[in-house]
Amino acid sequence: MNDRKLIGVLNQKGGVGKTTSTTNLGHALARSGQRVLVIDLDPQSHLAPSLGLFKAPRRGTCEWLLDEAPLDELIVHTRENLGLLAAGRRLREFEEMPGSPSERARLLQAALQRDMEDFDYILFDCPPSSGLLVANAILAVDEILVPVTGDYLSLNGLAHLLMTLKRFEPYRDRPMEQWFFLSRFVARRRLSKEVAERLLNHFPERVLSTPIREAAALAECPAAGRTIFEYRRNSNGADDFSNLARDLVERRMMA
Repeated sequence: MNDRKLIGVLNQKGGVGKTTSTTNLGHALARSGQRVLVIDLDPQSHLAPSLGLFKAPRRGTCEWLLDEAPLDELIVHTRENLGLLAAGRRLREFEEMPGSPSERARLLQAALQRDMEDFDYILFDCPPSSGLLVANAILAVDEILVPVTGDYLSLNGLAHLLMTLKRFEPYRDRPMEQWFFLSRFVARRRLSKEVAERLLNHFPERVLSTPIREAAALAECPAAGRTIFEYRRNSNGADDFSNLARDLVERRMMA
């Protein structure tokens, strides 16, 4: 479908909640009636167990990109309206595989043009790196969604990400939308508030309205193989991700 949203969940700093956000935002969108596919571009392969597949599929993203395996043979339908393309066993080898880096950087773009089912939202869980998998995401997606935690190291990582995006601008055939949201946010911490203020100053009208509050339940979900809506449906985390999904769909920004 032409109006599907291709969104990379991206931050080159680790520990900011990319997989947690991809999992729970994907389920929040699916619960609202959107048809959603989440794709694991991270060789750490955390997306499958986060959705309850503790014995992850052997085949996944790498087979889709390199072998042109049909997507419908690789997708696991994990929840109503929510499909998963797991990383698979070979994705760890992707960066070292032979071939021209410039050609391998466009494999995702080619796969999306070749073989895509009917989804409203496709979310890509990206690795915390600057390698070829991240390059594939940057060249293929329409938008990136950047989780930013309430600490200065996160801001430093964000500066690195923005330089990476700038470097790829000449190679994209269309502009990329950039959205940010506060992750693992603790409102009572002065540092968290300062980071939020800096983010708003640097990216006005680009910060989604709902911060994702720090919560033990969100950290516990992956071990149970459940999303926050299944693990603790009346929690702050469930409320936050429901609201963040609405922010994304309706373009509601923090004032």
